[in-house]
This record gives sequence, C-alpha cells and structure tokens, in this order.
Amino acid sequence: MKASDLFVQCLEREGIEYIFGVPGEENADFMMSLEQSASIKFILTRHEQGAAFMAEIYGRLTGQPAGCLGTLGPGATNLITGVADSNMDRAPMLVLTGQGSTKRLHKESHQIMDVVGMFEPVTKWATMVVNADTIPEIVRKAVRLARGEKPGAVLIELPEDVAKLQTSEPPLEPRRYRRSVVDDKITDRAFAMLRDAKRPVILAGNGCIRRRASKQLRLFCEHTGIGVLSTFMAKGCVDMDSEYCLYTIGLGSKDLPTKVIDEADLVITLGFDMVEYHPHLWNPNGDKRIIHADFLPAEIDADYHPEVELVGDLAHTLWALNERLAKEPLSFDLQNQADMRRKMSAELAMHADDDTEGLIRPQKVLWDCREVLGRDDILLSDVGAHKMWIARHYHCHEPNTCLIPNGFCSMGFALPGAIAAGLVFPERKILGIAGDGGFLMNVQEMETAARIGVNIVMLVWEDGGYGLIAWKQENEFDRHTDLAFSNPDWLQLAAAFGWHGHRVNNSRDLQSTLRAALDEQGPSLVTLPIDYRENIILTQRLGELMNPGDNA
Repeated sequence: MKASDLFVQCLEREGIEYIFGVPGEENADFMMSLEQSASIKFILTRHEQGAAFMAEIYGRLTGQPAGCLGTLGPGATNLITGVADSNMDRAPMLVLTGQGSTKRLHKESHQIMDVVGMFEPVTKWATMVVNADTIPEIVRKAVRLARGEKPGAVLIELPEDVAKLQTSEPPLEPRRYRRSVVDDKITDRAFAMLRDAKRPVILAGNGCIRRRASKQLRLFCEHTGIGVLSTFMAKGCVDMDSEYCLYTIGLGSKDLPTKVIDEADLVITLGFDMVEYHPHLWNPNGDKRIIHADFLPAEIDADYHPEVELVGDLAHTLWALNERLAKEPLSFDLQNQADMRRKMSAELAMHADDDTEGLIRPQKVLWDCREVLGRDDILLSDVGAHKMWIARHYHCHEPNTCLIPNGFCSMGFALPGAIAAGLVFPERKILGIAGDGGFLMNVQEMETAARIGVNIVMLVWEDGGYGLIAWKQENEFDRHTDLAFSNPDWLQLAAAFGWHGHRVNNSRDLQSTLRAALDEQGPSLVTLPIDYRENIILTQRLGELMNPGDNA
C-alpha cells in the first residue's frame, strides 16, 4: 500500500477521531488517503492556528489526541502558537505537517525550513518520517507520548516523496499500560507530615482535573475538611458549592485566597505545574513546608523545595492517603479558611443585582454567565483583562468546564476552542468569552463554525483597546501607552458570517440575552460594552482587603 494510506490506517487504529487543518500541496497524498477514512473526520479551518487550538481543546476535554494539520513552511509556522499553547497546558495533540521532497531538503529550496527543529522546543517529541516502513512505530510512539503524563504535543512530518512510497507494513496494535504508583513508605512520611499539621491547605493544579484524580480529591477533602485553592486550570476539581472550595489563586497581586497560604503550616500541592502560578508569588521566603504529589517529580526552584514528593499516578496517591485516613481520622484548625470563603463569596455576589445602563461591570457579566450555564456546560476564556476576571469570579462544579489558557497564554484561543468543544459535547451549552482584541485574532473561524453548524455562543467584551496591557501599565506607571483600536459593526459582522447576533447595552438584559443565544441553533455572537474602570478599582480593593490598616 501507499505510505500515506498506512499513515491513515495507523491513526484509525489509535482511535483518532478528528484532524483540523489547512492542507497544502506537500500533503496532498495524505489528504487523498484521509478522504477514504470511515472513522476520522477532517475539519477544514480558515487558519492553521485555529486548527491547533481546536485540537488542543479536543485533547483537554477528552484526554485523547486530535490532529492539527498544515503544510510545510508558512503552514507549519502558523501552527506553532497553538501547538505551544497545547504543550504547555498539558493537552495531548498530534501535529501533522507536510514537507518537500527529501531530494531537496539539504539545500536552499522553495518553502523549505527545518520544521522538526523549530517544533522541538514546544513539543514532547518531533520527528520526520524518512522510511515508510517506520510509520507504524512512529505513530504508535507519538500517540503514547502525547497521551502519557504529562500530556502534550507531538509532531510527525511526512515529506511528499515518502508519502508516495509503497510499504507492506501493518499498523501496530495500541496497548495501554498502567502508570506507576507512589511507594508506601514515602506515603507514610507524607501522612506523618499531615498528622503534625494544624492549618494545612491544598493547592490544586492542572493534574487535578483528571476525572479519577478529582474524585479522589473530593473524598480526601470530605475526610479532612482541608480547603482547596485551585489554579486557573484546576477549576472544578472540587465543587464550587463545597465548603472546602476556597476558589481560585493565581492573580499577580495578593488576594483573599493568598492569605490562606500565608497562614498555612503545610501546603499540599496536587498536580501542580509551576507555570500555573510561580511559587515565588505564594512562597517568597522559601520557608513553606510542602508535600508535592504529581505524576512527575518537582521542578527545581529555590521557592519550591518540597520535603516529600509523592511521584506517581495522582488518583492512586490520593486513594492511598484516603485509605490511611479511614483508619486514622485527622482534624485541623481550619476556621481561617471558612472565614476566607465567606468573604470571597460575598465578593463574588457584590454586583449580582446591578441594573446599569451603558458600561457593564465584569463581575455582573460573570455572575450572569454562571446563572445561565449548567453544571456540565463549558465556558472558555480567551486571554486579556477578561481572563483575570473569569479566573477570580467564575467558578465551577465539575472539572474541565472552564477552560483557560494559562501556561503559554495565547490570545485568539476562545473562538476555535469553542468550536472544538461544540463538536465534542454537542448536547452541552458552550460559551466562549473574548475581548475585542483576542476575538479578532482568529475571527476567520466564524466561517468554520457556521459551515459545520456548531451550537456555540461567543461573548465579546468591547473596550476598544488592549485592556490587560493597559491595566498592567497603569499599575506600574500610573498611566498607559496608546493601546486603542476601532472595531467592526458586530451585528453586521455576525450577519456576514451567517451567525445570530445580539447587542446588550444594559445589565438587566444580559441574562435573558445569553439564555436566548444559548438556545439558538447554530453559532451566536453577543457583544457588550465592558466597564474596565473596574480593573483599577479591583487593584485598589485588593490592597484594602490585604492591608486594611493602611487605609484607616
């Protein structure tokens, strides 16, 4: 058979369901082979970056890799931002690129560049197929690496001449393995540290949104009452309505949840990636007692030096601790955590009843979003000032129901991500939130959404500028540079792409408009004028909350 046929058969055997992308001349053989597949769906996108974000969200929601495809040269460079985002946020992904003939790779030639070398820093593995007979091994290895903890992106490059070669090799059968588990002796040491603690707190990271890990974490918290501070990416690892949910940590400045870590005598980090919230922000003196529990050993850092590391399958680690707690229940002084939760809950509800004309407060928008979305519905955040508000004010009942890019942190994520979420869970309500800057970075994917008919809503917060940069500059310099831009007529834009369109100009109409948009068939755009005066107000308020005596 032809090598490209074998490649597709190997992907089918691995259970690959979707490939998103923009084909080119150099992967034409692969596309002809893919067209014959009965199980893999190819989604034509309008830009390779959008394809990568779609594959990322598929991976984050399912735990299985999807493919994103581009040709050589600019097709590959267009993929790289979304690939880096996926890899740093621990989403499994297969990156499939074409390449020119191997007869011209050694010299200057049209669109030729070292794609493998370029992708090596942003993938777990990157390779070129140089022998058609190796395709089964390469695909098997790529999928295993992409899925394995910590998940990430893997690149396979298929040159155009190799794709045409004949081969008689069959696909390899996928065989799964069980992850290693933590040793009993080190688990006993961790339990002894827990026994000696009076005010422990849990810092939950990306690894906790795996279903098995989340289940065991909730059982652990039911046994102990210990509160959970979630990073932006761990939202929903415990139910927001649980008394041990201490909401989110991760803002650059101190916030109410930060005080819980300040007062803790033991920090238990679970599935925590340093890229989510650097320890120098919560352990600046490097003196916190830390138990590190994760699939991999801790990153070496002066502010993150755990006394005990529980390295292995995270769900099993929590299960092992729960087994010990069943035999020896522990109790702690957690009144400060209960007090913080009450204060933070009041903060979240402060503007729930806003009834303003014109600019709408971020707090009100997110309160209404939480009201209209069910437990399993999904909210996706782009990157910008709105991301900070979503991180602080939108909370979840279940894992993977609020998706925020927080490692590589790329703008342009929410629209293509919402499209993928709509494909994975067509029965759920899907709401993407973007600023006017980030939304227009991948606006072309509005056509993709309309063409494939996904039911999604994109909520665009309009402020006519790069609001997060302005916020950060004002905090540091008391002013900001020129960051303003103009926007299209949003309703005309929606109509041009075949979307439903809505404009909300006052707080009281927001909730009803969102409900109507979420019930519509096909994609819908909702825009509103956001009151980013609240950014500086929040900065000032955090200062008052953390240092009440300074303003007396």
